[in-house]
Amino acid sequence: MFKSIIDDIKYSYRTGNMITRLIIINVSVFLVMTLIKALFPSFYPTLESFLAIPGSPIELLTKPWTIVTHMFIHSGFFHMGWNMLFLYWFGRITGDLLGDHRILPLYIVGGLAGALAYFLSYQIFPDVIGSRALGASAAVMAIIATAGATAPDYVMRLILIGDVRLKYIVFFIIFMDIIGTAGQTNTGGHIAHLAGASFGLFFVYQLRQGMDLVEPMGNFIQKLSLWFTGTNKVNKSKKASPLSVKFKKKKAGNQKKGSSTPDVSFQEKLDAILDKIKEDGYDSLTSEEKEFLFQASKK
Repeated sequence: MFKSIIDDIKYSYRTGNMITRLIIINVSVFLVMTLIKALFPSFYPTLESFLAIPGSPIELLTKPWTIVTHMFIHSGFFHMGWNMLFLYWFGRITGDLLGDHRILPLYIVGGLAGALAYFLSYQIFPDVIGSRALGASAAVMAIIATAGATAPDYVMRLILIGDVRLKYIVFFIIFMDIIGTAGQTNTGGHIAHLAGASFGLFFVYQLRQGMDLVEPMGNFIQKLSLWFTGTNKVNKSKKASPLSVKFKKKKAGNQKKGSSTPDVSFQEKLDAILDKIKEDGYDSLTSEEKEFLFQASKK
């Protein structure tokens, strides 16, 4: 039974998109650490402090890896669960519209922005900010803000509420973090969340201007991956295009939205699908349109 479960996880990781892989990594790390906490409770605090980012500059110098490892560990089930749900919901939108290849770099850079904000705030308010920080929240907030800035009129259906435009959901999430900075609980965490969200908003703004802020991180991750696998060839990333994040009005004489007629250009069809998402939401797309958008995200 366990072998079958592991095989299923391996298959999902191998065939899934980057959101699926990040969720698998985060959940797996959480399960391993929870097991260690249950079996070796006296060792667990040492392990957590080894992976969480410290507020002390001296300690951070001795544990530089924590600027990355902290964004893959969580303090409890609900901490991890909500982060993964948000990552799934908003990551799907971001990946579909901006490309799956941008998800991991955006996650990492958003987490680094949160780590920097936490570290600086601890130097200013050491009595209010916790001595360590952990969790994927800042990284996930970068993806949430990116989704909201890219497709603000995308419609999501919420339980007990109904259809709500994405911009209002993202605004509410950010607003709750702003309020959280004035509280006495997890102040440093809320500051980190806001830093991650700020980066996501700025990332989309710069992408509209043709500058991909996460491209250097993407190239670094690609080279690192190729180095570990022993592959020497590196594919050059394409220059960011502002067309990938703009919703354009349909020109006169264009075909109907989502039409697969051969004489409609690739960009015209993509623009039509993005217009349709803006007006009616992602779920209004046909299977053919969703497949076209998925393939376009890989280009």
